[in-house]
Amino acid sequence: MDKLGKKPVIGILGGIASGKSTVAAEFAKLGCKVIDADDIAHKLLETEPVKEKIAACFGRAVLDSAGKIDHKKLAAVVFGDLDKLSSLNEIIHPFVLRRAEELMELYSRQDQVKAIVLDMPLLVEVGWATRCDRLVFVDCRRKLRALRAEKKGFDQNQLKIRENFQISLDSKVGLADNTVVNNSDFSALVRQVADIFSDVTDF
Repeated sequence: MDKLGKKPVIGILGGIASGKSTVAAEFAKLGCKVIDADDIAHKLLETEPVKEKIAACFGRAVLDSAGKIDHKKLAAVVFGDLDKLSSLNEIIHPFVLRRAEELMELYSRQDQVKAIVLDMPLLVEVGWATRCDRLVFVDCRRKLRALRAEKKGFDQNQLKIRENFQISLDSKVGLADNTVVNNSDFSALVRQVADIFSDVTDF
């Protein structure tokens, strides 16, 4: 059963802009707690230790007039260069994983929590897939993902650089226990998530 000994852990896999957060949000509606690595990372950018490490690595040019990390300036620097993106991940990931650990411990002790969902872009790459009882792949056509990414402000080159940093989608599909198709029908996505949730929590 679950490797925490208390709650099942569900890991979300998928390509960039495939709808992983949408799937995670549906699990949340069913009584799961979601650990959102991107959200944790954004909050960490406001903390002094992380801010100083980033400024030391990329220069004060990534700070705004108030001395805070300017997310757009930082993105412009790192998402055009795989080495710089790697450097950023090396700074932030230890902090993200530490916070994720704390949240897993916290949620595992809460009776009302049905399961813990890990919404982490580099879930497999950082070795956390093995901590999951169920891996769910969110399948979405590349053309649709590109359109969604564009709406979020990513151009094709940024999308490619981000994807190059992750293992292939074929590898993720191969690791997954379940697949949620997210190409159009939201009500169909909701049903798919509900079915997986019932299966995971039916013990």
